[in-house]
Parts: sequence; structure tokens; C-alpha cells
Amino acid sequence: MTQPTHLLGVDIGGTNLRVALANANGDIAARVSATTTNVRDAENVVRKIVECAQQLLRDTQISPERVAAIGVGAPGLTNAETGVVIATSYLMGWRDVPLKAMLENHLGVPASVDNDVNLAALGESYFGVGRGFQDFVFIALGTGVGAGIILKGALFQGAAWTAGEIGYMLVPGVAEEPAALGKPGGLEGLVGGEGLRAQWLSQWSMEKTQQPRELTATQIFDAAVAGDALANVLLNRAAHALAYTISNITLILNAPLFVLGGSVGLHTALRERTQAVVDQYARRLRPKLVLSELGSDAQLMGAIRLAQIAPHN
Repeated sequence: MTQPTHLLGVDIGGTNLRVALANANGDIAARVSATTTNVRDAENVVRKIVECAQQLLRDTQISPERVAAIGVGAPGLTNAETGVVIATSYLMGWRDVPLKAMLENHLGVPASVDNDVNLAALGESYFGVGRGFQDFVFIALGTGVGAGIILKGALFQGAAWTAGEIGYMLVPGVAEEPAALGKPGGLEGLVGGEGLRAQWLSQWSMEKTQQPRELTATQIFDAAVAGDALANVLLNRAAHALAYTISNITLILNAPLFVLGGSVGLHTALRERTQAVVDQYARRLRPKLVLSELGSDAQLMGAIRLAQIAPHN
């Protein structure tokens, strides 16, 4: 009988799908990506995952019988026990999708599913900068904001699978009115990529800055480092809001480490200014802020780790 020797990891994004084939140790043998732009139907996304998996097996000349399991990160609220994606962002728009069952039906191997930011935390805990830490928080700052929590060496998802939905946290400076169902939270408006871009657009004028009117969040931070006054206002505001968030989480969880990831979170200037504010408020525990070691691969490596540790029966 053929012994399984490999694992599949999948990172589902609103515009891109990435699939990797790894050995039992988590070393990636091959990877492939496909667009998910305008592909909202879950069945079509599963079909793309299957096609990518089949391509990887062909390219590496590994038989399907060698695949032990598949781990998948979904961009939304996910019941990790049942593998049902309860709700995703507006980019995908899924509601109560039985993703685990669908993948197992198509691929014939055990599947495990979790929120993509949770998997980024899992990836960092085993393959990245979180190694050796029993307790830490991964904060993903991209288009939106979310957190993955590692406590006592394991993922903490919460009773309603919403632990880490920090985009809705109430800290000084955020909008006080409750966010409508399915809409971004107030914190995302201050530190998320889209929120920062919207702030820049609303405050931009030729009198305030020499920078272009259309800038991304990271370009705003670059401009701040270069000395632009308006960009510095936005960077400092984001750093303070993020520092308040981290300080509050530290009071509750006593986590000594916060890992910043995502396209916005990986900017060095944001980390440095946030750390400075966190240090001002720290008491007995002064948490350390570090950048993700895995970068854009954090979710994918977390998916591989999920496939490693899930029951294969």
C-alpha cells in the first residue's frame, strides 16, 4: 500500500488563489497560483483548487495517493471544527459554505479549514518568528485588519470563532457608531489599507503636501519617512491606534510578542512608531513587536501546518 508522504496547502484570497505541495516536514516542493477575480461561487473556487493540485502533482510526478491531507485558509469567519466557512469578505461573499466537505468529495483526502489570519499565526508559530513562543498574537494589516491568537502553543479561535476580529475594536479615534453587518470595523478605517487611502484622499490638498493625490498605504508611510507632513499625521494616527489595540490585548492576554504581517503591517516605520507608543503604556510586560518572518507566505505555511497536525483519517 502506498504511504502518504506529501501535504497540500491552500491560501484563498479575494483576487488570488495559491496552492503549494509540501513534504511531511513542510518543505514546499512546488507551488502554483490562479486568479479568483470575479470568481465568487464556492464550487468554482473548489474546482480551481483541484485543478491547481492536479497540476502540482503532474509537475512533480507525485501520485495522488501520496497526498495525506490538505489545509486551507479562507478569508473570513470559519468554523474550524466543521470546516464550514460561515461568512467571507465582500470579495468572496460566501455564507455557510461547507468547504471541508466539498474538498474531501473532490480530492478524496482529509481536509481542514480555518480563517486565513489564524493560519498565518499558525505558520509563524511553527515555521517563522513565533518559534519558541507559547503565547503571541499575529496582526494582519492589509486591506483590512485581523488577528490570529496563539495561546499555550495552540490556536485560540473563541466560542463563536470570532476571536481576533480586532478590526471592530473600540479604541480612541475610531468611529463610535456600530459597524453595519458585513462592513469594516472602525479600527480598519484608521490602520487598514483602504482606510488609510480614504483618509489621504479626504485630507489631500496641494497646500498640505507635494505628494500625488492617489497613494497606497505603504506609499503614504514612505512619504512620512521622507518627511511629508500630511503623511506623518496619518502614520502617527495609525501607530497610536495600533498601539492602543496592542496595549489592550496585552492587558488581557499578557502576550509577550506581536507579529505584524500583511502588506501594510510589514512596513518598518509603522512597527517602529507603534513600538514607541506601546512602550509608553507598558507596565509589567513590555510586548515586543516584530515583522513577520514568512511575509506573504505566512497563510500558505499555516495551511501546510494545519494539514500536518490535523487527523488523517
